[in-house]
Amino acid sequence: MKIILSIKPQFAEKIFEGSKQFEFRRTIFKNKDVKKIVVYASAPISKIVGEFEVNEVLNHEINFLWKETKEYSGISRQYYLDYFKGKESGYAIKIDNPKKYKNQKCIRKTYGITPPQSFAYIKNTKHNKSN
Repeated sequence: MKIILSIKPQFAEKIFEGSKQFEFRRTIFKNKDVKKIVVYASAPISKIVGEFEVNEVLNHEINFLWKETKEYSGISRQYYLDYFKGKESGYAIKIDNPKKYKNQKCIRKTYGITPPQSFAYIKNTKHNKSN
């Protein structure tokens, strides 16, 4: 199963260059069968730019989660703390095999959906194969 995640462009770039190996989320998708994540780079890019596989999803108390992921977080501790403000625990998706597409894709044309606020489940169809 695949989902599309909206990710800020600067973080999407860090994922594909390898310096960001964890994607942090305040809440997580419920379906445990999600194995692949399609990356939608939010504004100003507003395109699907690549994908990665889910190695595992960590769920820990905020300080412990930072300790476990900080080396490859791709963000500062202050940004991390601001993002999780008001939360006792958080999620970190461990990224495997990031693949940046040669050609960016329009989310509406490719999947027939509007950009998700956080994430959206997508069905595997013949017209949405990756590059």
